[in-house]
Amino acid sequence: MTTLTAAFAQAAADYHDRTALIDGDGTAYGFSEVKELADRYAVAWSAKGVRPGDRVLIAMGIGADLYASLAALWSLGATAVLPEPAMGLAGIKTAIKATDPRFFCAAGPYRWIKLMVPGLWGAKLLTPGQQNTVAYPKQDVDPDSTALISFTSGTTGTPKAIPRSHAFLMAQWKAVAPLLQSEAAEIDLVTFPVFVLINLAEGRTSVLPSWKMSKLSSLDASAVVHWIKTHGCTRALLPPALCEKVVAAQDTGTLHHILTGGGPVFPDVVQRLKDITPELEVTTVYGSTEAEPIAHAHTTVQGYGLFAGHPVDAVRLRIVEGEIQVAGDHVNTGYLDPARDRETKVRDGDAIWHRTGDAGHLDDQGRLWLLGRVGDEVRTERGVQHPFAIETAARMWPGVSRVALMERDELPVLVVAGDAKQVELWRGRAAEFGINEVQHVAAIPLDKRHHSKVDRVALRKLLG
Repeated sequence: MTTLTAAFAQAAADYHDRTALIDGDGTAYGFSEVKELADRYAVAWSAKGVRPGDRVLIAMGIGADLYASLAALWSLGATAVLPEPAMGLAGIKTAIKATDPRFFCAAGPYRWIKLMVPGLWGAKLLTPGQQNTVAYPKQDVDPDSTALISFTSGTTGTPKAIPRSHAFLMAQWKAVAPLLQSEAAEIDLVTFPVFVLINLAEGRTSVLPSWKMSKLSSLDASAVVHWIKTHGCTRALLPPALCEKVVAAQDTGTLHHILTGGGPVFPDVVQRLKDITPELEVTTVYGSTEAEPIAHAHTTVQGYGLFAGHPVDAVRLRIVEGEIQVAGDHVNTGYLDPARDRETKVRDGDAIWHRTGDAGHLDDQGRLWLLGRVGDEVRTERGVQHPFAIETAARMWPGVSRVALMERDELPVLVVAGDAKQVELWRGRAAEFGINEVQHVAAIPLDKRHHSKVDRVALRKLLG
């Protein structure tokens, strides 16, 4: 197989009656049904003028139509442009400016965006409901052609456009496959689109979330477990914020395995999951938008920093001046705007290394430990301290729900959300790390994408 589209077509032929996707409204689609949708859309959109290399901006909810649309566009040789959903309309405008799409593919209320955003006025509208009976010319897709353009979250700066070729997506599949490999017929609750694509290629059932991923803070914990039980999910691929919802519900439902990533996975969350169901397997995955996965761990080990485990076989990893750098076939080697490459790309011989911006170190067993973002370290009475080194320990203190190590007025401050009655105890513990100021807050702001990383810009504003 040279593309995910070809792999999906083979899966549809092999497992045509097997459930491929369960939408957020509970509608089930077999592999053959998703393939038929994709073929129907491809016929209609070819008639509308979609040709190889055309950029198509996509705006629609997470569902069968989205994945059928991707398959249709890729079969035509087009490039899918996926805005950062957490940025809302601003993300769409950023994507338009970066890619100048020729078409706009939208469903439901998202179609009105075309009227609201001048940058889309010249783009032709594609909708999943369009039909045409004229056969379309099937394209031999070049593996090196661009399959999709996605964007970094922008939490650490201006969002960067990341082009991914079909060959890159295949390399990513190869890197991820060992994590998902199972002898059983799994039913996966999947909140990460890349894993849905891989499941479609492998003939595995994906249950899509019934909630908006952008509104995790207001999501009822019981709704997550109810959805898991309703569809008999055996595994779940979740950001840490949803793992915390499962912990809050005190029920892992029908799950035997949780894979979590997209943000720091602290050991207290893993332990609480296993306290509910001791036999539950929990795999933590460390990666980034530019490189997923980088490392994974099946157990949580205590130590200096946040344990990430052994780097995956498909990645080359090194530590340069305290920063994690990675290279490999599934590691993005450049951005759509080459001018952005100098920020994070390092050429060394024939290899292009990606600077992750994460601080970390390897122990004597070759295991990776995360320390936080480069530049977020603070100076204390006991020397330089990295956020994760302190935060990982502090989350184990009584009454702590979330914590962030910051610097204010050139002095370290530990910001803690939790039971205010424990503040004096926290101050005593923090002093052991050379931190003399502890500030209690009602809540610590988190990133919009996965609701799992501390939004340090927002927190600084909160602290004044």
